[in-house]
Amino acid sequence: MTISALATAGGTLALAGATYASVRSSNRSARLAELALQEQRRPVLVNSRQDDSEQTVGFADGRWVAIPGGGATIEAAAESVYLAMSVRNVGAGLAVLQGWRLHEVAVEDTEKRGWRRSVIIEAPPRPEDFRSLTRDQYISSGDLGIWQGAVRDSADPLHATLVEAIRQPGLLVLDLLYTDLAGEQRTISRFGLTPDDAGWQAAAARHWYLDASAPR
Repeated sequence: MTISALATAGGTLALAGATYASVRSSNRSARLAELALQEQRRPVLVNSRQDDSEQTVGFADGRWVAIPGGGATIEAAAESVYLAMSVRNVGAGLAVLQGWRLHEVAVEDTEKRGWRRSVIIEAPPRPEDFRSLTRDQYISSGDLGIWQGAVRDSADPLHATLVEAIRQPGLLVLDLLYTDLAGEQRTISRFGLTPDDAGWQAAAARHWYLDASAPR
């Protein structure tokens, strides 16, 4: 009876081990399938190319601005400042823009207007620091699109910053917060806006994934 009991226990233990291995394998497969699905939905925004077509976008108060390929536009009128940037979605999923944040950057060499390393590698801003968009903005996968924003209150500190940036252009940093179509995979993409004779040139500098491991 002892031998029979040991044999039964051994068989039960072997079955439990096989079941555990099978469950682990199934969980791993499910996780891989989930990651694959996420990558199929992940958007990634970068600057558009300079040879991309010019785009025109309107604002709620009737103001229209033109945005060149690879560039951005900042225009002031009365008490409002209008901003727009040409972007491309190089990810696999639809990008749903959620908010934006813009600030000036002090540079080490004002003649070359070069980036300070700290501007690129600093920690990502907090989602609560972003200005919410008043209208839905979507950018399809593999397509050219537009981000637009406005500052309509002359008492807003950013208003004075932008007016001065128009009068005496300098390097600006624009952060965009966006998600996939399901409102997940929150991403922040950082762009540098550099003034030139034609307006502002845009260049993607860094991407942060807030809900997963970042690219680096």
